[in-house]
Amino acid sequence: MYDSLTIEHFAVGPLQCNCTIVADAAAGEAIVVDGGDDVDDIVARLDALGVRATYLVHTHAHIDHIGALGELRQRTGGSGLLHPADLPLYATLREQARWLGTPAPTLVTLDAELADGDVVRAGGAALDVLHTPGHTPGSVSFALGVGTRTLLLTGDTLFRGSVGRWDIGGTSLEDIVRSIREKLFAYPDETVVIPGHGPSTTIGFEKRENPFL
Repeated sequence: MYDSLTIEHFAVGPLQCNCTIVADAAAGEAIVVDGGDDVDDIVARLDALGVRATYLVHTHAHIDHIGALGELRQRTGGSGLLHPADLPLYATLREQARWLGTPAPTLVTLDAELADGDVVRAGGAALDVLHTPGHTPGSVSFALGVGTRTLLLTGDTLFRGSVGRWDIGGTSLEDIVRSIREKLFAYPDETVVIPGHGPSTTIGFEKRENPFL
């Protein structure tokens, strides 16, 4: 529990993508970040919190982060949002499924686009959108203010002690390092980072220990 918000992080799908629910129970609204799989689990968690998903937002368009959008939108009514630079990648979702040997998900038309500087709101929850290209052209991170603190949801841009792959989507190591240094390192050292996979970290730890940075 963060002030009036409830924030849940949990891994979904075979690639254990970190999905996050940011819920305002008083308003009955929530934002789901990277609901890529395990729709039943996500819906059950929303129901347990007594909220509906107002927005389904995605850090990028790899299947483990966005593959369940069609089903999740159908079951929750939430609006699906993605940065437009990743729409070509989203169009390859069926091919991505073949690479992983998983059933092909249903592609849907996104409801709106994410842009750097946008704020996605649901009740008292407000996610600031940071365009952080490097893992993919349209990768974004989300900054959530929780009282006097900030929580960063970085997708596959920044991991504990590492960075996301930059060699699979027309980007470069320079791109991802620039995004991290210019956008994410602007936050205080004590800022907690929830990456797209694996354990949490802090900005201060990554400044000191990350060999890529």
